[in-house]
Amino acid sequence: MSTPADIFLAALADAATSSEAQPSLESFMARAIAMERETGQRYDELADIVETHSNSNLEVVKLFRTMAGIERKHAEALLTQMGWTDAPPASVPAWDVGASEGPEAAASEELHCLMQPCDALQIALRNEERAERFFGLLAAAASSGPVREAALAMEREEREHVALVKAWIAKVPQPGADWAVDADPSRYTD
Repeated sequence: MSTPADIFLAALADAATSSEAQPSLESFMARAIAMERETGQRYDELADIVETHSNSNLEVVKLFRTMAGIERKHAEALLTQMGWTDAPPASVPAWDVGASEGPEAAASEELHCLMQPCDALQIALRNEERAERFFGLLAAAASSGPVREAALAMEREEREHVALVKAWIAKVPQPGADWAVDADPSRYTD
């Protein structure tokens, strides 16, 4: 199933060969900061959802809060790199090709109340891998040297995030075969 972010990546790959206007470094960085902030906010939202629906699943909440913090720190590092106290508004979102989510933001539909830490990490891994591909495609499509270098640096940063999440996955136990059995399922009546 294709997510909005996957649809965006396919559209970006198509656009890489087009002659559309290339962003300036400032525009690119404003978009990158917006993406990092959106991703941090989404990880916090995912943590809130899991916390609300599964009080016993605090490990997943902690993992999402950690990822949110990493994304916020990345946005702050980009601001510092540009010498900005705040990013100028991005003229259009970096993912504005009909997708409602940025390439690094998980859809809330990916959550379920019984998810385990390994499930949360798989969501984080997909997000970080999409972000790595996103910046790699932007670097390949960039005609400006500074934009290409910035996109390559972002791609490397996301590659580090992928490695971090993979290391966490290796440490987290996999759930048993009956992990999705809800002993007390919600019941709705009209």
